[in-house]
Amino acid sequence: MQVTETLSDGLKRAFTVVLPAAEIEGKRTTKLTEMGRTMRLPGFRPGKVPMPVMKQRFGTAVMAEVLEESVDEATRQVLAERNLRPAMQPRVTPVNIEGVMGKGSLADLEFTMELELLPEFAVPDLSGLSLVRLRTEVSEETVDSALGELAARQRSFEDVDEARPAVAGDWLKVDFVGSVDGVAFAGGEAHDMDVEVAGAGFIPGFTEQLVGMSAGEERTITVTFPEDYGARELAGKDAQFAITAKALRRPLVPAIDEELAQKLGFETLDEMRETVRKRTQREYDQLSRLRLKRDLLDQLAKLAQFETPPSMVEAEFGAIWQRIEADRANGQLDEEDREKDEETLKREYGAIAERRVRLGLLLAEIGRQRGIGVSNEELNRALRMEAGRYPGQEAQVIEFFRKNPQAVEGVRGPIFEEKVVDYVIEMAKVEDKAVSLEELQEEPAVEV
Repeated sequence: MQVTETLSDGLKRAFTVVLPAAEIEGKRTTKLTEMGRTMRLPGFRPGKVPMPVMKQRFGTAVMAEVLEESVDEATRQVLAERNLRPAMQPRVTPVNIEGVMGKGSLADLEFTMELELLPEFAVPDLSGLSLVRLRTEVSEETVDSALGELAARQRSFEDVDEARPAVAGDWLKVDFVGSVDGVAFAGGEAHDMDVEVAGAGFIPGFTEQLVGMSAGEERTITVTFPEDYGARELAGKDAQFAITAKALRRPLVPAIDEELAQKLGFETLDEMRETVRKRTQREYDQLSRLRLKRDLLDQLAKLAQFETPPSMVEAEFGAIWQRIEADRANGQLDEEDREKDEETLKREYGAIAERRVRLGLLLAEIGRQRGIGVSNEELNRALRMEAGRYPGQEAQVIEFFRKNPQAVEGVRGPIFEEKVVDYVIEMAKVEDKAVSLEELQEEPAVEV
């Protein structure tokens, strides 16, 4: 094999590789010989088909297979001998495939190989990182509120026999027809629908205007669809709903006591309170870790100052921009982004893509140097959890992962990242700080 480097510019490399014709022909002859040992053709004894016949019948197909294997093997050899770590799959282009596959004398196989390398950089001193871990403890008021929500979900209803107007929290059975500029619109009509008075789940202002209605009453209300409403033809428009109240019910919420606890599968009320407390604390701790990880990544991004492979940045940006265009087409683009022109959006999300690639490379290098990996047990557990999200289709999901290694890597990657983040947090100086729930939930500024 003859290898000539034709480009060395930053992270970009290019090579011309030539494989001798004799080597290619030798591999083809070997494959044809192996095939001939078991080949059955009319007019020949089993395993006794002459080589000229084998070449005539199967030479072209076998040559295509040999060329593919030879190029793959040569590519791996070039990378290994030069200790090259490609950022993405090298781009291989045959130069004289017609000459190699032609009917005349066999020519040497020549192909070009272009790639981008992973950057070489030193991992920063992780012990110099200073982080603040926000801590919030679950209050008794929060537990009481959560128990109240549990009780509310166990509520029953009773009809309101006396003639009285509806109040917040009541439920009205209604018919309604919606229209815009006097024209009814699709999906704007319902019959015998139970609606919580002043409750959530409808267009803002709809259920609030049911307060004071009585069974048998008719009322027309006006509401404004949100600007980001899913149906673009209705977004931001005023609509009128003609409503007929048909029946009124009130909810009966059970007391938070031992009976409720046992109904929900707990032995005692204390056990139910403690379970609610622990579950809520896990949610707080997960949010705390998310804030800590974000702070960590912001600091690492400032330390990770090295060249990034353009192809990786382009691929990451392409994935981001695809989501942006889908959100824009569905009218779901963030309100802040709606005010920006496309050039500004591309510049900002291009910077985000580069940051993600740089952080990904740094975390991967930390993991590589420290021998951090994802065990088969960890991966299989995650795959089973993913399959569990699709009840009744678990076997199909597992089969999908079996046939799609790239999808498996999509599960392995986040596990690896979390393990590396755990390692970096252990190495850093971490100060715990008690904060309120509001402070813990506060959205920090995004750093690019």
